[in-house]
Amino acid sequence: MITADRMAAVDANAAALGVPRSKLMESSGNAVAREVRDVADPGASVTLVCGRGNNGGDAFVTARFLTDYEVTVKLLGRPDSIGTDIARENWNALEAAEIPIEAVADVSDLSVTAGDDSADGDSTDGDSADGNAPDVVVDAMLGTGLTGALRDPERTAAQRINEAREAGATVVAVDVPTGIDADTGEVAGAESAEMAAGTGAEPVAVEADRVVTFHDEKPGLADLDAAVTVADIGIPEAAELFTGPGDLLGLTRDPRSHKGEHGEVLVVGGGPYTGAPTLSARAALRAGADLVRVACPKGVAREVQAFSENLIVRGFSGETLAPAHLEQIRSLAADHDAVVFGPGLGDAAPTLEFVREFLAEYTGTVVVDADALPVVPEVDTDATLICTPHQGELRQMGGPSADEWRERADAVQAFAAEIGHTVLVKGAYDVVADGETVRVNRTGNPGMTVGGTGDVLAGAVGALATTNAPLDAAAIGAYANGRAGDAAAEELGDGLVATDLIDRLPQGLRTHD
Repeated sequence: MITADRMAAVDANAAALGVPRSKLMESSGNAVAREVRDVADPGASVTLVCGRGNNGGDAFVTARFLTDYEVTVKLLGRPDSIGTDIARENWNALEAAEIPIEAVADVSDLSVTAGDDSADGDSTDGDSADGNAPDVVVDAMLGTGLTGALRDPERTAAQRINEAREAGATVVAVDVPTGIDADTGEVAGAESAEMAAGTGAEPVAVEADRVVTFHDEKPGLADLDAAVTVADIGIPEAAELFTGPGDLLGLTRDPRSHKGEHGEVLVVGGGPYTGAPTLSARAALRAGADLVRVACPKGVAREVQAFSENLIVRGFSGETLAPAHLEQIRSLAADHDAVVFGPGLGDAAPTLEFVREFLAEYTGTVVVDADALPVVPEVDTDATLICTPHQGELRQMGGPSADEWRERADAVQAFAAEIGHTVLVKGAYDVVADGETVRVNRTGNPGMTVGGTGDVLAGAVGALATTNAPLDAAAIGAYANGRAGDAAAEELGDGLVATDLIDRLPQGLRTHD
């Protein structure tokens, strides 16, 4: 199964791999036409109620494949309001083919009846609501693009479709019935505060007899009283396996948000080294965290602070972190959304014992990197861990070794399942796995073998982990870090350094170049 958000990401990744969205729409429309043929014989009446996005575009294609049927296409809105180029192209194709079409400017004029005659494409007057129901109604208004309870024109249109169903029409929904949450199967808006309080209009959804969904089943469809067909529309497996621009689609900010809503990160490290925790902390800020603090020994706190005025530094007594600092740092960590643990920490015995005790009792989200990594397999913890080893560190953790990336992907997936944590193994091809799902990242270049790029990655993943699921945070972090490295290499050649990546992380996280 695939969630609505992940489906949008996969669709965008397919386009980035060279599979045109127009080709996917053609395949989708053809699949819906096959379903119509399964439920009705040639000559039957088919009304397609279409939205102005790509869900409607799928149905525009469907109409072209139903030449043996009495077809009418109804667009909810004006043709010039169609939202995507490919949907508009397919609407224009209907006009050119003189397939009966109707632009419904006022939803109160919408009728879902058989025998419409609106081939001129300009009518805004629907037939009377008491006309005969068509044999088939195709619901192509919103699909997985739903946010919140239906509003007009889709709300009234859904009611009219349901009335046609009661009058005998078979309803075929495109991807997801309009008004249904693709991930939960619930009527969207049914659990809102207004509904709970008994105020506002009752939420509405299309009651479909059949659903043609694309690429993979959506979680919410299993609970519907409808036959579900999963249509292969030509999205390659690589669009799910490899990270791509689609993975960035969820990285949006509410313009009304306040300080702290996009994450607070604590970097725990330093002692033998000062640069590593600073790189991680600065990267976390560039990757979108609102606040970043560094917990480090007092012996290096001044140096860490000197690297950037943007950091908040907390120094603890001594030259290295040890069990004596445990309670203070655990208390500090509790006030943060994610902890990046390990950069520059060193491998002194007291420090590693500190790592063990911290992880054993902590229950939050931790990105574990560098010297802290070998401790992970021996600790029983309720924390959510994202481990970011390179291949040498993976072996120190007791993990597998494989040169070929496909073998490594399988082996890392098995290792992640064994230890029960998300693992991001850095390499020419980064492998991200959580024991159930594996993704592979191909951005980056040989110049990134320079020291410190892993610290940048850990900080970026820490920032992303404050607002994303662990697997997504790791996959997006690897993709963005590699893109930042590629941008640096394009400008600087092989002489890049880790700080060059930090300043380019915002570019790496943008959905466009």
